[in-house]
Amino acid sequence: MLRRFVPFALLCLTATPAYAQEATPVAPAQPPAPAEAPAPKPATVRVTLQTSEGAIVLELEKERAPVTTANFLRYVDQKRLDGATFYRATKVAPGFGLIQGGARNDPKRVLPAIAHEPTTQTGLSHDAGVISMARNAPGTATGDFFITVGGAMPSMNATPGQPGDNLGFAAFGRVVEGTDVVKRILDAPTSPTEGEGVMRGQILAQPVVITAARRAD
Repeated sequence: MLRRFVPFALLCLTATPAYAQEATPVAPAQPPAPAEAPAPKPATVRVTLQTSEGAIVLELEKERAPVTTANFLRYVDQKRLDGATFYRATKVAPGFGLIQGGARNDPKRVLPAIAHEPTTQTGLSHDAGVISMARNAPGTATGDFFITVGGAMPSMNATPGQPGDNLGFAAFGRVVEGTDVVKRILDAPTSPTEGEGVMRGQILAQPVVITAARRAD
């Protein structure tokens, strides 16, 4: 009886480690790492331009283009754009070009010129529907602005690798409502004789009046 018992006991002992290994608990899977929260959208402010052709709502980049946006808001808050006009339409191709408006060097409207904020500094670009400041030399922008229509205009961006005046124009916002109004202004008739230099033939025969400019927020 003893001889039969010992092999059975050994069998049990040799089987024990295998049993213990199978019974070892498995660690639970680690939960996936939480996804990173998206970066907050840069702060903006909205302005509505009421015109004789309808309303245009602008979203201005007060965080990314603070100097240029603050300048435009001064014109709005002081009502210096009330009664001003969109007076220029540059038609590069059908449905593609820019419209320009603002103080038009009226001494009763114009405020001191501001520092230039190039697109290489703000990270903005002259895509379709972008509002940007008109200027001569860098640092001469006052109360005149333009809106791109129908497509991107990368030639308006700063290009530091190019010779000469390579700082482009200061983009500072975009049209978020009223694109149809912008397109109507671009399509309006121009005078073949008005305007000087590159602006000859680009002056609207009937300027579009900005009846009021107000913050929309």
